[in-house]
Amino acid sequence: MTITAQNDKHSWRKFKSGLVSFICIACAVATVAPLALVFVHLLQEGFSAVNWDFFTKIPKPPGESGGGMANAIVGTFTLLVLASIIGIPIGVLGGVYLSEYGTRRVNWVLRFFADILNGVPSIVWGVVAYAAIVVVPPKGFSAYAGGAALGFMMVPLIMRTTEEVLLLVPNGYREAALALGISQWKTTLQIVVRSAMKGIVTGVLIALARISGETAPLLFTALGNSHWNRNLHDPIAALPLQIFNFAISPYEDQQHQAWAGALVLVTVAFLVNIFVRALTRGKAV
Repeated sequence: MTITAQNDKHSWRKFKSGLVSFICIACAVATVAPLALVFVHLLQEGFSAVNWDFFTKIPKPPGESGGGMANAIVGTFTLLVLASIIGIPIGVLGGVYLSEYGTRRVNWVLRFFADILNGVPSIVWGVVAYAAIVVVPPKGFSAYAGGAALGFMMVPLIMRTTEEVLLLVPNGYREAALALGISQWKTTLQIVVRSAMKGIVTGVLIALARISGETAPLLFTALGNSHWNRNLHDPIAALPLQIFNFAISPYEDQQHQAWAGALVLVTVAFLVNIFVRALTRGKAV
């Protein structure tokens, strides 16, 4: 083979490598670009309405300028706490069962249904919670109903992520503990779960970030409230609900606040994902 032929092959390989690299970079940019465009648009439309009043005051009556979404921000955190009380224990214990105790057939069935539930539209969860909680005595929209709907959504996601993280723990840990005479439940709790704790926390944070922006389930359960919630048995405000109501409002000031609420919501989700990345950086489990 002549030197010219070798140079031609080398040039062709460099061209193919450069072409593939260009395609990969273009695909990466095409993936990130929509998020960047959304964030820039939110900054343009809503940044001017993000001020101290936005975080400390409740909405003004329709047609009046000013006010904020303090009640909705507090309501969102209240709903997330209620959802966590339901979703985290059931999801984590379900994942532990799948990883450590279940049989192959039972685990297959549970994984199958968990994967289906992960793909169920959020509005369906809202309708189910409405039928199971809101319309049965004592009837009524409430913070409890909203928290339950969001908690139900968390369960399959936390269950599957917990299982996957626990399966990453080396079997040698379990075998060594059992060989020392430690019971299985203590091995699971004190060794396996502790070894995978960062991964479990990551799964919980991802689930919380996902449900924090859900609106459809809350329309059927929490309903919304333009004032402070004094009783969890009553309707409660939430940031996604407030954004929805203000976005369809005919008043320009409320529309700007809707953009500001969306900006805050996206920023919170962005910060949670950064925290998750930092938490799991350089860790196998």
